[in-house]
Amino acid sequence: MDHNQARQWLATAVEEAKAGLAEGGIPIGAALYGADGTLLGRGHNLRVQDGDPSMHAETSAFRNAGRQRSYKGTTMVTTLSPCWYCSGLVRQFGISRVIVGESETFHGGHDWLAEHGVEIIKLDDPECVRMMKDFIAAKPELWNEDIGE
Repeated sequence: MDHNQARQWLATAVEEAKAGLAEGGIPIGAALYGADGTLLGRGHNLRVQDGDPSMHAETSAFRNAGRQRSYKGTTMVTTLSPCWYCSGLVRQFGISRVIVGESETFHGGHDWLAEHGVEIIKLDDPECVRMMKDFIAAKPELWNEDIGE
């Protein structure tokens, strides 16, 4: 996949992360794109807003995409390396590719996904890194809750 296209798709996830932050939540966003490049669903972490620990950004985007006959060829775009829970979702449904905005502040399951045939594109996006570092510095207790520490 072309890195310019990956960055364009990441912009959708970044918009979602900013929306989550504006709502008082955790600034992680995601989007699921179809094999043909169609945006299937987008979402952001809603753990705080909904009081639901399972509403991670990738889960939100996945749910908003609705039922798909197959996830072969789809791409999950996320501002942050996916946690084990979201990595499991990618594997369970056969999502083919994950675009990771950044993995500096949190190194999730992207290596494991790569070992199991999922294409991983890491963008090391400075805006994603800054957004997470600022959030972690401002709300370390909420961040630690989100990552299970």
